[in-house]
Amino acid sequence: MAAARAKARSGEARARCHRAPGPPQRPKPRRTTRRCRADTVTARRSRSSAGGRRAGSNRARSRAPRAAVFGGECARGASFKEFSGLCMLKIYFPMRKINEAKISAVFQNGKAWCVPCLVSLDTLQELCRKEKLTCKSIGITKRNLNNYEVEYLCDYKVVKGVEYYLVKWKGWPDSTNTWEPLWNLRCPQLLQQFSDDKNTYLSQGRKRKAITSKDNNKSLQPAVAEYIVQKARQRIALQRWQDYLNRRKNHKGMIFVENTVDLEGPPSDFYYINEYRPAPGITLNSEATFGCSCTNCFFEKCCPAEAGVVLAYNKNRQIKIQPGTPIYECNSRCRCGPDCPNRIVQKGTQYSLCIFRTSNGCGWGVKTLVKIKRMSFVMEYVGEVITSEEAERRGQLYDNKGITYLFDLDYESDEFTVDAARYGNVSHFVNHSCDPNLQVFSVFIDNLDTRLPRIALFSTRTIKAGEELTFDYQMKGSGELSSDSIDYSPARKRVRTQCKCGAETCRGYLN
Repeated sequence: MAAARAKARSGEARARCHRAPGPPQRPKPRRTTRRCRADTVTARRSRSSAGGRRAGSNRARSRAPRAAVFGGECARGASFKEFSGLCMLKIYFPMRKINEAKISAVFQNGKAWCVPCLVSLDTLQELCRKEKLTCKSIGITKRNLNNYEVEYLCDYKVVKGVEYYLVKWKGWPDSTNTWEPLWNLRCPQLLQQFSDDKNTYLSQGRKRKAITSKDNNKSLQPAVAEYIVQKARQRIALQRWQDYLNRRKNHKGMIFVENTVDLEGPPSDFYYINEYRPAPGITLNSEATFGCSCTNCFFEKCCPAEAGVVLAYNKNRQIKIQPGTPIYECNSRCRCGPDCPNRIVQKGTQYSLCIFRTSNGCGWGVKTLVKIKRMSFVMEYVGEVITSEEAERRGQLYDNKGITYLFDLDYESDEFTVDAARYGNVSHFVNHSCDPNLQVFSVFIDNLDTRLPRIALFSTRTIKAGEELTFDYQMKGSGELSSDSIDYSPARKRVRTQCKCGAETCRGYLN
């Protein structure tokens, strides 16, 4: 233990920065130091660097109201993003003299009053620090109330041969940004990102010069600095969205997000779900009516045999049936355990996937980060279950916008449709291809209603790591093409969506 503490102290001493944020000062006998980590800089701001404002004392903070954020995901940063995210903000006032109107607004019948809060984690932290509030749920405590940690770098200049970076402090408003000399920063990854973003901007064929010299000062042009800030904010937003997706998923495979193409951020109106979400008026039966009593589902009369079909998988857990043949997996009433070879789709995605921004104008796409063997289960297509009449209405709106998220559940009848436009999983971002590497199969597990099959996507061939995943939007669960893909009659007045898959067998249109 003593050796470990000594090692920790030596590591902290090596990571310590030279001074507090703010303009250069003369050396003083006693200075406030900054504690640094690998990619961030943490500091307690001195009086001079804070623009003459004195940091709140312990006495002042003890009298201040305490704020706490509740609501499950938001308290843990699950959906803290600028465009959405729901949290519950409770403000507790200690025993002090305050206006009765404030008391009545916060407390009702002796209970705290909760209100929905549509702000980001950064905004809540900024409000807490501005009002000298402490809130453990969002990471603001008495100990770090006045700490400064580098969130990203905004700008660059050279003054009298000294390099300075404009620092955005995490949890503080932009008005508190300060110019810091290079020697005062211990954030190599942020510095590298700043340099990469600047070079990316210049390599995109911008017509303006990046560095201008005047009066012995060098600085970035405003357009370059603005782009760097936008990329930094985008990177933070995508990281939060990635964390949100991985908290919401219930499968083994991890979800990653990247955008090296443009400044597009996370979708503003998309909610991750793991299973069908029935629209009002639609009921999904999740109770199985019967189950097998097999000890070895490979050799005994299992659920597929009861349904009049063959077992869909081989001993390597690869699909062996032809497209159009339904898959009947063992369900919750079966006596076989979770290791049963007839439980594949219900276990969810086993591969780590990446939602990425495509460079061919197809928006977001999905690629695999690991090798996927042929005939293997990759993912399930989920969304909101709606009626075919509602799907026709929404389809006209989607066609006008050039998007396609409707999947007809027409294995036996054409009564329901899955709409993954607003509610869905990773499959929401899988692009279309006329020569896809994924095949559609209808699956029945607990719900044996043939009008409501689950949609599973299996690989048609070996897919290399880094390769984009695609399926044919016109492919039905029966294995045939939808009539929409072959009906070119002038009587159809729907807007045609051009296909950009680039395959040799491309049909030209998505619908």
